[in-house]
Amino acid sequence: MYDVVIVGGGLAGLISALELARAGHAVALVERKTYPFHKVCGEYVSNEVRPYIESLGVDLRQLGAAHIDYLEVTSPTGRQLTTKLDLGGFGISRYNFDLALYQLGLDEGVNFLLGKSVEEVQFTHDQFSVTLNDGQVLAARLVIGAFGKRSKLDKSMNRPFMQKPSPYIGVKYHIRIDFPTDTIALHNFQAGYCGLSAIEEGKYCLCYLTTRQNLKQFGNIPAMEQAVLWQNPHLKAVFERAEFLYEKPEVINEISFAAKKAVENHILMAGDSAGLITPLCGNGMAMAIHGAKQASDLATNYLRGTLTRAELEEKYQQAWSKLFARRLWIGRTVQQLFGSRWLTEIAVTTLGAAKPLLREVIRQTHGKIISVT
Repeated sequence: MYDVVIVGGGLAGLISALELARAGHAVALVERKTYPFHKVCGEYVSNEVRPYIESLGVDLRQLGAAHIDYLEVTSPTGRQLTTKLDLGGFGISRYNFDLALYQLGLDEGVNFLLGKSVEEVQFTHDQFSVTLNDGQVLAARLVIGAFGKRSKLDKSMNRPFMQKPSPYIGVKYHIRIDFPTDTIALHNFQAGYCGLSAIEEGKYCLCYLTTRQNLKQFGNIPAMEQAVLWQNPHLKAVFERAEFLYEKPEVINEISFAAKKAVENHILMAGDSAGLITPLCGNGMAMAIHGAKQASDLATNYLRGTLTRAELEEKYQQAWSKLFARRLWIGRTVQQLFGSRWLTEIAVTTLGAAKPLLREVIRQTHGKIISVT
């Protein structure tokens, strides 16, 4: 019997596991891959979570995280605007960031079940049974779902967002290029946008979102990139000048930005499992970290008997909505201004002429610095 079983070992899962283990609970985390591994992710983190991350014992300086203070946005035709980021952020690869959190979790006694996946989660008699693909069954008082954007568990639970269209794909590279390390660039193109920002060791993350229709039309990723992304002269220059460090890109299919519930079948959802902000807003990693802290704090109160299960679920849903619902709505709304060639040109022109409006959009999609006291 575990106090908590966590399904998924991304940022939300790792931080939940670390916090709960440090609170004295018996924690198991199930992850289908083995650390370290790459993930499709923009790898930019808002400074709203930096003090908290460092308080957990992650030495971002030692990991070589890049300090980012500026945002550059370009339209499909190359129109450009730049603004300062009020909070700023840092760039770090998930390969090294997740590994550092995993190692801290090991030190705290988290039982990591790696190379395994969860087939089924059942809730009966006020406890969970979690069945793994190797037949092993784990019993737990609580389950935290941190299994990402879309999984077979979402389907088996018949979550409503699975019935809605998921027309997007994400593609990520690590590259070397001559570009300011203190700037994150957002290059728009027809039916998509691409982020570029520094990470550790002089490398950069190049990650873009586009539609499956774009890929289908041109048959493969390189052909699509040349036909669509290269229409933006800034992106064309990036692809022509950069040294690509992967043999092939990391790719994820069927990305959905539809609304989700933070509690499903008594499982506390965290990170992308609870809701996915559009990459345009560049704040998904910070939200996963913040949400995991919220989930683990409330879970500890339940495990120590100061909350009933019903109170836990109600408080978590309320807290999650208070923290993130508005951000997600604004992200979905802002995304509608980008993707269409002419709308993007108008948006970049308007925001470039009204910098306070741009900074307000950024402020509305980012949170306040998490207290570490």
